[in-house]
Amino acid sequence: MVQFPRDFLWGAACASFQCEGAWDADGKGPSIWDDFCHESGGKNIKHGDNGDVACDTYHRYREDIALMKAHGIRAYRFSISWPRVIPDGDGAINEAGLQYYDNLVDALIESGIEPMITLYHWDLPSALQHKGGWLNRDIVTAFERYARLIAERFAGRVRCFMTLNEPQCAASLGYGIGIHAPGWKLSGECVARVYHHMALAHSAAQRAIKAVAPDVRVGVVCCGRMAYPLVDTPEGREAAYRASFDLSEEWAFSYNVFLDSLIWRRYDDSANAVLRRFAAEIPESDCLLMETPDFLGMNIYNGQPVDESGRPVPFPAGNPSTALKWPVTPEVMHYAPMHLHRRYGLPMIITENGLSCNDKVFLDGKVHDPDRIDFLHRYLTNLSMAIAEGTPVMGYLHWSFLDNFEWADGYSERFGLIHVDYETLQRTPKDSARWYAQVIASNGDVLNEVPKYGCV
Repeated sequence: MVQFPRDFLWGAACASFQCEGAWDADGKGPSIWDDFCHESGGKNIKHGDNGDVACDTYHRYREDIALMKAHGIRAYRFSISWPRVIPDGDGAINEAGLQYYDNLVDALIESGIEPMITLYHWDLPSALQHKGGWLNRDIVTAFERYARLIAERFAGRVRCFMTLNEPQCAASLGYGIGIHAPGWKLSGECVARVYHHMALAHSAAQRAIKAVAPDVRVGVVCCGRMAYPLVDTPEGREAAYRASFDLSEEWAFSYNVFLDSLIWRRYDDSANAVLRRFAAEIPESDCLLMETPDFLGMNIYNGQPVDESGRPVPFPAGNPSTALKWPVTPEVMHYAPMHLHRRYGLPMIITENGLSCNDKVFLDGKVHDPDRIDFLHRYLTNLSMAIAEGTPVMGYLHWSFLDNFEWADGYSERFGLIHVDYETLQRTPKDSARWYAQVIASNGDVLNEVPKYGCV
């Protein structure tokens, strides 16, 4: 039977660059994603898309909050645009930018929705990138100042902060492969240094926030490779656990390349030569600066089945996939939280989970997305299994509330519960939004019923 804790937190998420628009309004400075979209004639992004307007939540946040309230959303995770509040990243404060987030937080609270702030969801101020970005250790001090500013501004109103979103993507895709901003293609040692500076930045930010508001929760949001057992046996579970945290090969996209150094203050014994060389350069004084977060945010989309020896098992022909061609693997939502709790012993929030669908407004004026309902039903059922086995998952935040700018894929992928017409900016709730409202209202009990597809 599917069952969730009585105080389980149900919500949704979005990020500043992906939904706000107003890219140069009211004193906002440019970010690396503004630059990445605008440079090279727009060739960095599919169809030449950019975040100049996005969903225009900068001007339409009240409309969006009304939609959240109408669908029972109890928590909203959003990110603050660092260059909107400190245009050059470390200089003068832009009061107009802070006022926008003041208004957003107040409107959420007035609607009974808990605001949850992410400080960094990839839109680094361009001025800091010109100084080396995350390769320059000075960024740690700038991020600490920024975190203190936000904590002081929202003390007493915001109870949950997340410092960084997916350092795995920011480091490996932005500084390693170069398909995300800033578009650099650097050596493995440089990527490891980016990770290290991000770990130091999280730690400095956590201390700064706690100094202002000792009772708030401060977490960090991670993603990465996760394995699950093809056959649920003790041997299968152990093999999946080991495979999930093996740093010998695909180290740059793993949970523990960041979390081991942050929480364990060392890398896993499976670390490859690149990480071992970098680790030898880290002074002991840096290790002493690391702060264990209060909770872990987990962005979970898919995983890899493995056999009892830990070898990846190919997906069968015709395995379900999303519109983005990511495999649909609901089992990962059962095992990934258990893997991370076993390793780090921290409570968790599922900070992102969802899928891109080929959504459209049908002739009846509605958006029918049975694939999303089926996907969420399966993943949430598996999440309840992890909780039933004693894994402390405090909440679930659907990615995303609105269709929005999907980074290098631009506007070609739709992850939202709410459909956005990018020409008119009209919002249309999808069938999944109404179904998710039932999940929230019943605290997951509706998951014990087979959905009536097309009849929501």
